[in-house]
Amino acid sequence: MKILCIADIHGNAKKAFEIKESIDLILVAGDITNFGGRKKAEEVIETLKRISSNIFAVPGNCDYKEVLDFLEESKISLHGKGVKINEIGIFGVGGSNKTPFATPFELSENEIAKLLESGYGSIKECKIKILLSHAPAFGILDKTSSGVHAGSKAVKRFLDKNKVDYVVCGHIHEAAGIAKVKETIFINPGKFSHGYVILHPETGKIEKFS
Repeated sequence: MKILCIADIHGNAKKAFEIKESIDLILVAGDITNFGGRKKAEEVIETLKRISSNIFAVPGNCDYKEVLDFLEESKISLHGKGVKINEIGIFGVGGSNKTPFATPFELSENEIAKLLESGYGSIKECKIKILLSHAPAFGILDKTSSGVHAGSKAVKRFLDKNKVDYVVCGHIHEAAGIAKVKETIFINPGKFSHGYVILHPETGKIEKFS
């Protein structure tokens, strides 16, 4: 399986027209819009469907709640949910932990923890497990330009207790990259206009494009 991992679209999905690879599944790690609503989210998802009609997403902290409503109604939301695709289980959490900016979709660490447990419960028996989270884990691909770690402590605690093979996240544009911590591979593709990652989960191959 070839999974296109993208994040932080912020309403600009033009990069999709550059992607010529054959893709089986798209994972969108939030900030589909830039403080936008349903209409903009619909436009972005329709553009992404040029690449693959198989899409799962979580909202970001810059998405209003009606974006989550649209994802839920379209049956592509993984916010607090999980989905099984053969031997691969994917679960997710959207929004972010609290920021200094009072953005539209922020959650307490307790709320994030509950959503993680809810989604994980439906896929924990799968051979390969992928977490799709807008917020990165605290201390991993989460350092801002000012040097502050801005990730979620709930995500980090969850991963310390539960085996997950891959984490696809976003939120902190300048922390884009790939990291391995213990047995987990972390992927922050960065802002979509700047690049994307293709993951081959069965083999562990990762391709980064800008």
